[in-house]
This record gives sequence, C-alpha cells and structure tokens, in this order.
Amino acid sequence: MSFDLGFTTDQTTITDLFNSFFSNESRPEVARAAEPLGFDADLWQKTLALGVAGMAVPEANGGGGASLSDAVIVAEAVGAALAPVPIVEHMVAARTHPITDLVEGAALGTIALTPAADGRWSFVPAGAVADIVIGVDGGDIVAVRSTAPGVAPRNHACQPLAHRSSRDGDRTVIGDASSFERVVAEWKTLTASTLVGIAQRSLDMGVQYVKERHQFGVPVGSFQAVQHGLADIPGLIDGSRILAHKAAWASQPDVAQTIEPEFNEYTDFSVVASMAFLFAGEAAVHATDRSLHFHGGYGFSEEYDIQMYYRRARGWRLIAGDPRNEYVALADKMFGDN
Repeated sequence: MSFDLGFTTDQTTITDLFNSFFSNESRPEVARAAEPLGFDADLWQKTLALGVAGMAVPEANGGGGASLSDAVIVAEAVGAALAPVPIVEHMVAARTHPITDLVEGAALGTIALTPAADGRWSFVPAGAVADIVIGVDGGDIVAVRSTAPGVAPRNHACQPLAHRSSRDGDRTVIGDASSFERVVAEWKTLTASTLVGIAQRSLDMGVQYVKERHQFGVPVGSFQAVQHGLADIPGLIDGSRILAHKAAWASQPDVAQTIEPEFNEYTDFSVVASMAFLFAGEAAVHATDRSLHFHGGYGFSEEYDIQMYYRRARGWRLIAGDPRNEYVALADKMFGDN
C-alpha cells in the first residue's frame, strides 16, 4: 500500500471547516483568557457540536468513522489556534474505549502516557479536566472514571495536567498492557500535528511582522540576515507535516509494519509516530525561536501572541517526558537495543 500525500475531498472539507471554526472561535485572546488552566469549557462545548468527540471512532462503535489521517488535519488546526481544548487526548481516549458517553462527548476522556506507579498516574495530559482517564496499571489497560480536580500545577505552557489515581473511582479493565503502545503512538501522531500547526502559524506571524516593522526607512524583512533566518523553516514544517501524515497512514491495518534501516524504509506505526513527534517538536521550537527573535523585545511581552506559541512549542513536546529519552527509545526500535 503506497503513501499518498493528496487529500481526499472529505479531507479538504475537514481542513476548511476546522480552520474556519478555530479562526472564528479560538482567536489568541481565547487561549490567553484560558490561562493558567489551559481549558475553555465554552469552546469545548462548541467543538462537541461539530461532532469532534466521536469523529475518529469507527462507525461500528457509534462514531463518525473518520480515520487517523482525518484526525491529523483537525489536530493541526488545534495547534495553529492554540485552542485550549483537549481534542487530541479525547479523540485517542474515545478510539481506545468507545463507550457511549465518550463517543457522544457527555464525558471528557484522556490517556495517561506512562504506567501508574503505586496506583498513581503522573502529569496526565488533560488530567485536570478529564472525567475518564485510560492508562496502564500493572499488566492491564484500565479506564478510571473519577472527579477531575479542575486545577493544574504551574507549567510553562499552561496545560491542564494533573496526577490521577489509577484505582480510585469507577475502574474498568479494557485490555492488556502490551497493546497500549499503539494508543500512545496515536497520541504522538496527533500531537505531532498540533506542533506542525504551532510551527506554521509562528512562521506566518514572523513573516507578517518583519514585513510591517520598519527600520532605517525599510521593512526589516528586506534585510538579508532576517530573510536567511526564516528561509529554512518552511522545509522543517513541510517535513514535519509529511511525517505526521505518514504516521497516520502507517496506522492502517493493511500497511506492512516495516523497519529496514539499511534501506531507510520505515512503515512501522510506532516508529514513524515517534519520528513525527520528535521532528515536529524540533521544528516548532525552531520556528517559534526565530519568530520571537525577529519580533525583538516585543516578542517577550504578554501582549504579543508569539510568546504563547513559544511557550507551548516547548511545553507540549515535554508532556511525554524528556525528548532525549524518546530519541533513545526510537533508536532502540530502529537499530536494536544492544
């Protein structure tokens, strides 16, 4: 099965719909107003009205039947708008445990990225607002329904993180822990796409600013040093976007799961998902750094939006832990752990 970069008609419609929706409903002031928790309940209800909750759940389970490739498009729009809603986490949770209230959005779901230690999941993404947390506890994947704390520890990107119990609450065993790697790979794929959205919007903001900002009677964007500083970013963004879409493609059951470093051929879902997550994170950090730098001192002020993109580019990629550990784990998958 070949990897096709072209969008279907439905995917073009999804792109237009969600870009328009977030442009209207999640302008930068919405993200700013949602700090420090990083969650806007009204915006969440509006996204539910679009059918987001069960969009990527198979039709057989009552969902919309959209593929992970479709969800990647939505995730990029989320990142570009810094939308303070846990669409990525909920989509993955609903696909993993497609019970009615998750599919319909009556309950908000998320996943714990690391196994529980002594009955406790640490720094769960969207854990401060989620009704149901799905993760590994011992040898099982469990779904635990309990009251969301509604508060998060202070963090650089104003994310609704929280520690959650893997045993207190309405607890259901839904699978074997060995299958959870795929769940995390879906989260990495979608989060990679949010980072692509951050990088793309940051570049757009930087280009717009250097065209408007004048020095010595000319736009600062006319200076060669500024042009060179921005010129390499589009390639990083396009590469990140391709990797995110390839990861989603590799998740399909009819794609051979290949790891062949001698031929530079990788179609294994977990491997490509890690590649996308790491590369998109690096691209987002680089793009926001350059854009903020060319904003000058204004870039550090709270009034300018680029500082929010700068912080989230760094914070979102750290939700899964130190990227250096992810690089080591990826190398082990690609080349062996010896």
